[in-house]
Amino acid sequence: MGYLYIFGCILFTVYGQLVLKWRINLKGALPPHFSDMLLFMARLFLDPWLVSGFAAAFIASLFWMAAMTKFEISFAYPFMSLSFILVFILSIAIFGETFTWGKIIGLALIIAGIFVTVKL
Repeated sequence: MGYLYIFGCILFTVYGQLVLKWRINLKGALPPHFSDMLLFMARLFLDPWLVSGFAAAFIASLFWMAAMTKFEISFAYPFMSLSFILVFILSIAIFGETFTWGKIIGLALIIAGIFVTVKL
């Protein structure tokens, strides 16, 4: 059950990040003037999808608290790196973001780090 908590945390974290990126892409760039910036941010906070992204972050924290009752943080935390991998893959698929070999090598190193940290 503890692993379910970790992966619930990861999935809600990834959802929140992707929704934030999606909606902010639709809204455009941050305005340069402070008063326009405040209005821009207020509009963002009123977007129901963005609210769901913030809610997902809260739910992810609840899953993380549950995971902390089952595992040592030094064991559980490396699994959070899986969110990098999921965001990378989904950002390419959903947003058409760039795929580079440097990113692939970096992700491979993250995966290797997870295995080393968890298995050794």
